[in-house]
Amino acid sequence: MIILKSPREIEKMRKGSQIVATILQELKGAVKPGLSTLNLDQVAQRWIEKFKVKSAFKGYKGYKHCLCTSVNHEVVHGIPSAKKILQEGDIIGLDFGVISEGYVGDAALTVPVGKISSEAKTLLQVTEQSLWKGIEQMKVKNHLSDISHAVQSHVEKHGFSVVREFVGHGIGQALHEDPAVPNFGEPHQGTMLQEGLVLAIEPMVNMGKPEVLILSDGWTAVSVDKSLSAHFEHTVALTADGAQVLTLPH
Repeated sequence: MIILKSPREIEKMRKGSQIVATILQELKGAVKPGLSTLNLDQVAQRWIEKFKVKSAFKGYKGYKHCLCTSVNHEVVHGIPSAKKILQEGDIIGLDFGVISEGYVGDAALTVPVGKISSEAKTLLQVTEQSLWKGIEQMKVKNHLSDISHAVQSHVEKHGFSVVREFVGHGIGQALHEDPAVPNFGEPHQGTMLQEGLVLAIEPMVNMGKPEVLILSDGWTAVSVDKSLSAHFEHTVALTADGAQVLTLPH
């Protein structure tokens, strides 16, 4: 069941989402060669305490951290570790969410570690652009799959592939609500979009084939062909004034 949000609820979500945006920018600034992914989780934890909010991830289905750190061919849900040391030329996906005043904000970005290859740079640019192509389709009376189709079209036009196993989602008092928001599909299908809908739109894009595999830790998803993968996400509300990206840093 899709739960539409009132303007008051969207304002509450905006507050939490702005905290997410601020902390993600701090994390992005902290990324450098020689740092462990656990260090980044500790930075995120300190900011959570500073803002007096709650992690949306810690404790979710037994997850032990407040940040997901996915390096290189890790697609999503990489677990922070003291043993995973960032190297010059890596890329790292940072996925993060908080609960503030009972509502969840969720966002992700993929950032370079030092100087990266031009191919990796293109992957990051195309993935982020595909997110914005999807957001552009978030209009009253459009269909859910118009978002999906816009993402897929942009990604495939550049020779990359969209991950099928993981999708975006509705968001509100729960981290994952209906509807599921795939990053692929034919246009003009599925739910018609209406005011009050809040979605976490999140393309996951592989440089090679789309297939993924879950590692034995039960969380980390990797590209089967070990190709680089990027992930960008925003929490977006459909309001009387159109789509508003709640997790966009000010």
